[in-house]
Amino acid sequence: MKTILSRPVYGTLSPQAGKSHLLIADAEGASAILDLAKKAPEDFFANAHIMFIPGRTGNSFQDLLKALKPAQYYEGPSVAAALPRLTWTLANAHMGLRMYLAGTEGLIGQMMQAAIEAGIDPASIQTEHRGSWARRVQCVHCKGVTENVTTQPVTCSHCGLLLLVRDHYSKRLAAFQGVCINAEDPTEIPQKEEIFR
Repeated sequence: MKTILSRPVYGTLSPQAGKSHLLIADAEGASAILDLAKKAPEDFFANAHIMFIPGRTGNSFQDLLKALKPAQYYEGPSVAAALPRLTWTLANAHMGLRMYLAGTEGLIGQMMQAAIEAGIDPASIQTEHRGSWARRVQCVHCKGVTENVTTQPVTCSHCGLLLLVRDHYSKRLAAFQGVCINAEDPTEIPQKEEIFR
């Protein structure tokens, strides 16, 4: 099956040699960190910083992540709230940092984007998708971004247009593209289906 070239490709997290490790996850992405821990050397987490956004998983993973005894642990309410901490962490990072991103495409895309802007080599960043396939969608008309999109089509949360969520993914924006689905006849309103779960 042919796939869209812009579509992100994810792997499986595995411990890498490095002086320090930055592990960032949201929701079920925490389970990828826990799986990595089973393969990690004994002293791996002594030089690790875990950033976790629980999301819909509530209190399911915090105790398990803290039990890994990372050098630093941060828990935030959203990706947006965690981005300033990531920026500060990367600005103070030293050579030999390895990054691990796990969870939703929204988290992976935004954290990857911030890391690349900070000068981190994408080759030193591992990604693993876990959990929801909800999309982050940018309206090509108003440029607004709608988070956690699960339906096709979706109503833009900024301008109200009904958008067809395309499979084209912009790494620069860390979002899929949404284009007006009924531009020629605004009275034509296709039924929404939940397809990105």
